[in-house]
Amino acid sequence: MQIGAGSGGGGGGLKLLVGSAIKQGVTEARARIFGHQLNPTGQKSAHKILRQKLFGEKVAQWYPYDIKKDDPLVMARQEQERLSKLEMLKRRGKGPPKKGQGRRAAKRNK
Repeated sequence: MQIGAGSGGGGGGLKLLVGSAIKQGVTEARARIFGHQLNPTGQKSAHKILRQKLFGEKVAQWYPYDIKKDDPLVMARQEQERLSKLEMLKRRGKGPPKKGQGRRAAKRNK
């Protein structure tokens, strides 16, 4: 029987422990230097999306400015046109039904 055979396995474990500690230290230092987000558990994170530049302003610039929204006279004229059209439709009997007199109510009564 060899007496020193069992103690040789402990030295390899220490070497692995030191190696993993060094690797972790290097990883943390690299993350600190380059500004990376450290994620040792590998869980999903929204960091990738939050890191991106916002593009809402660019999309808003693409569409022309609508002056109708700010001008109360334009809005009032559009509302007046809508009401006059609705009145004309009602005179012809084509307007919207009264509340509770629509298609659904007619189906329910049958």
